[in-house]
Amino acid sequence: MKFNPHKYQQFAIDFIIHNPIVAILLDMGMGKTVITLMAIQFLMYETFEVSKVLVVCPLRVTRTWRDEIEKWEQLRGFTYSVVTGTATQRKKALDTVADIYIINRDNLQWLIEKSGVPFDFDMVVLDELSSFKNHMTARHKALMKVRPKVQRIVGLTGTPTPNGLMDMFAEFKVLDMGERLGRFIGQYRLQYFKPDRFNGPIVYSYKLLPGAEEAIYEKISDITISMKAVDYLDMPELISNEYPVYLEDGELQKYQNLKKELVMQTPEHEVTAANAAALSNKLSQMANGAVYSDEGDVITFHDKKLDALEDIIESANGKPLLVAYWYKHDYNRIVERLEKIGVEYGKIDSDESITRWNNKEIPVALIHPASAGHGLNLQQGGNTMVWFGVCWSLELYQQCVCRLYRQGQNEKTVTIIHLITQGTIDERIMKALSEKDSTQASLIEAVKATI
Repeated sequence: MKFNPHKYQQFAIDFIIHNPIVAILLDMGMGKTVITLMAIQFLMYETFEVSKVLVVCPLRVTRTWRDEIEKWEQLRGFTYSVVTGTATQRKKALDTVADIYIINRDNLQWLIEKSGVPFDFDMVVLDELSSFKNHMTARHKALMKVRPKVQRIVGLTGTPTPNGLMDMFAEFKVLDMGERLGRFIGQYRLQYFKPDRFNGPIVYSYKLLPGAEEAIYEKISDITISMKAVDYLDMPELISNEYPVYLEDGELQKYQNLKKELVMQTPEHEVTAANAAALSNKLSQMANGAVYSDEGDVITFHDKKLDALEDIIESANGKPLLVAYWYKHDYNRIVERLEKIGVEYGKIDSDESITRWNNKEIPVALIHPASAGHGLNLQQGGNTMVWFGVCWSLELYQQCVCRLYRQGQNEKTVTIIHLITQGTIDERIMKALSEKDSTQASLIEAVKATI
C-alpha cells in the first residue's frame, strides 16, 4: 500500500526533516508513527544524514512500529530489529544489522548501561515523550548520559502534560538538554511556579506564576508543533456521558465511615487507610463495588456497577463493547457476572485478542488502560467504551479512549460511558481529569501548527 500523506502529515514530516530536535504533539490516531518513518526514510536514503535509528516505545507499541514498516510501499527497503525478550534475545537483536532498532522503554537503561553495545545511534525517537516526564527515573537518567551523542531526536506524544506543566521540564530536557526550560528542576520551579500547598519547608504542590504558562509555550515553540485530529480529519463525533450509580443508605454510610475514620471493619476483616493516597485508593475501590482488606482478601461491597454494566450490555443488543477496568477484583467480578448472564467475553492482552476484537468476534472485551492504552488500533471492532472504574491518570484515560476514537473508525459516533457512583470519589476523579485536560488543552493550543 502506498502512503499518500494528508497535508498536515506532510507538514509534520517536513518539520522533522528540517529540525534536529522536534516535539510532535499529535492527537491519537493522526499517524505519528508513519509520519516519523517517512521522515526517517528521507533522512536515511535521500540526504544520508541518518544511518542508525533507535525507537523507544511502550512494549506493546513495538508491534505498531513493525506493522507500519511492513505496511507501506515506501518503507519496504527498511530493515528493522525488535529489541525485546530475554537479555540474550535482546543482545542478538542489537547484533543484527538494521536501519531501525525498536526497544521497549523499560529496557532503555539496560541498553545504555548493561548491554555492552556501543550507543552509536545518530537518531532517537521517543514514542510517548510523556514516558520521560520524571527526571528522576532510571530511563531518564540513562538517556541523558548518552544524549550528547545523538544528532537528531524526536519526541512523540498526544498527551504532553497529563499532570500539568511541571512535567514539561523533564520531557524537554531530554530533547534539548535544558536549552529552553533550564537544566535544573529547581531553576524551572523558581522561574515559573510558586508553592501552593505546603507544610513548613515541605511543598506538596505548585501553581503557575502570572504569565508563566505563555512564557513556557513561547520557549518551546521553535521545536514544537501541535495538531488536533478534529481540525484535520473527518473524525467521528465523540460523545462522553456519565451513567449514575446510586448506593443504598447503608452502603453510603459505610463509605462515609471509611472516609472519616480511615478504617472499616467487618466480622472477618479490617480495611484501613494509612494516608491520603491509600484512602483515595480504597474509596475508589469501594465506589466500584469491592475493596481489598489489610490481609489482601476481597470484600464485596455492592454490585451496583455490575448491574449497570449488565443493563448497558442488554441495551447494546449484541453491539460490541470495550470495558475498561482498573482493579484486579473489578476484572474478576465483571467476568463472574458475564459468565452468569451468558455473555461471551475476552481480554485485550495479546495480538490474537486484538485481531478477534477487530473482527467483531468478542461481544464484550475487557481492557486495562495501563497495559493496553498506548498504540493499539481497536477502532475496527466497535465504537462504544464503558469505564467500569475511572482512573486518575489523564494520559492513560485519553490513550485508552483513543483506541476507538481515532482515524479509521467507520462509525459516525464514538460513545464513552462512565459508570459514576454518586456521592463518592468517582465524581472527584472525573472533575480532576477535566481540570488536567484544560491545562493540556492550553499547551496544545499554544503550540498548534498553522498550516
